Amino acid sequence: MNRPVTAALLRVLPLLVVVSVIVLLPVGRASELPLLIGAIAGIVLVARGRLPISDPAVQLGSLLFACYWIPALLSAPMAVEPGKTWASVAAMLRFLPFLWFVAWALAGVSRAASAVTATGAVVALWVLDAYVQTAFGFGLGGSAESERVSGIFGADNLKLGPVLATLSPFLLVAAGTRFGRVGMALAAAAMVVPVLLAGSRAAWLMYALVCVVFIWREARSARRIALVLAGMALFVAVIAGVALRDSERFDARIERSLRALDGSAAAIDEASAGRLRIWHAALGMGLSHPLTGVGVRGFRHAYAEYAVPGDGFVDPKSGLGAAHAHQILLEAFSETGIVGVLGWFAAAVLAARAWRRAGPEARQRAIAPATALLAMCFPVNTHLAFYSAWWGLLYAWLVALYCASLAAPPRLCEGRSGIA
Repeated sequence: MNRPVTAALLRVLPLLVVVSVIVLLPVGRASELPLLIGAIAGIVLVARGRLPISDPAVQLGSLLFACYWIPALLSAPMAVEPGKTWASVAAMLRFLPFLWFVAWALAGVSRAASAVTATGAVVALWVLDAYVQTAFGFGLGGSAESERVSGIFGADNLKLGPVLATLSPFLLVAAGTRFGRVGMALAAAAMVVPVLLAGSRAAWLMYALVCVVFIWREARSARRIALVLAGMALFVAVIAGVALRDSERFDARIERSLRALDGSAAAIDEASAGRLRIWHAALGMGLSHPLTGVGVRGFRHAYAEYAVPGDGFVDPKSGLGAAHAHQILLEAFSETGIVGVLGWFAAAVLAARAWRRAGPEARQRAIAPATALLAMCFPVNTHLAFYSAWWGLLYAWLVALYCASLAAPPRLCEGRSGIA
């Protein structure tokens, strides 16, 4: 292989490592491989002085990681399941050098933009596959789940809705960059059907929040915002009406949601798929262990003690309960206590302050990961487990892209070809 080709491959390789985390996200734990490669590279870069610790992206990423990891560490000594908690705390350490690596890999306007475009292309493929599965009952991930479109993730891994909603800003930005506002609007419309039919009501709220953010940024006047929101609401209503008529999956989700209108605690609990019981137990855990919680990933081990009698989430054989709190603040409070809640608030303040201090160009570069993080962490919603290996990985990946896009100046990546 000649030298120019080798140099070109070395220049694109860091970007491929970063984007591969998302590409492999549906394939079990396969996304851990590029993350591990990036983490090792990050350690090497810092050790050899190729990436200064004083770099703004490195500093911001390290601070946000500390807000996530230190409360988890402090929860370990008093954890109800010490082995599980200590293992989780140790595993989280892989995120820090990966954050460093991404700061180096995407330190430049063109590389940050390329990462957004590449991620948008991946999301577009998943959306197309979801349409194929909707039409024919079969796609890249196999056959659809009985009540939901499961897409690339498969019928035994119902994460399509939350992931599409979380990563939708990347598709909207990529489409807007290539085709303007019309392209962005068409991409937003194309996302509606798979997000709705994926059946995750949390994802519906997440995607609505993403659309509101982009409408607010693009419309730039109260009248336009109102008109676009009205048009969006009408479009979603039409799509939902068609889905109610033609999709048993969507009809079942809406029927369950409407049971909450009965007003009784039992009806609301059923409409929320048992979340009320889980939140009650999570609050009990936090109140009983207010400082540092029951320990990261100890929720299911402590659940039975705080569950209401006859709770169906408790396995009578193993004694284990629901896996996590399904709500970001309750997850932090129950597993890491007040320290953990303060850590999440500190992270939000640090991220927001970095956004306010950044210039318009930096904000434009970071709008995709920033909006994705806002949708992912929006507290008035239900959530997947942020301290889990899988959802925590996606969270760390978005934080890494946010820091690299917002804080890293172009100077680091110009003219470099490798780590060594």
